[in-house]
Amino acid sequence: MSDRKSIVCLTDLRDGESGNIVSIAGGKGALKRLADLGLSTGTWVTVVSRTLFNGPVQIEVCGSRLVIGQGLAAKIMVEQK
Repeated sequence: MSDRKSIVCLTDLRDGESGNIVSIAGGKGALKRLADLGLSTGTWVTVVSRTLFNGPVQIEVCGSRLVIGQGLAAKIMVEQK
């Protein structure tokens, strides 16, 4: 078995999958908005559920559940085991 980790977009994770945030693409506004929600580099995030057809993504961060839009979720790159 391999311990190889892959870097994927948060929107590529399935329900129940987790990853460590390695980068966030976007301008100052997007970075500030995500940081205010507790989403920054080095944070562990778990996808709780995704809606069909590019709807919002429900995630768990530091014991709190958040819902973020597909656009913001697409800017978050995570390292998945």
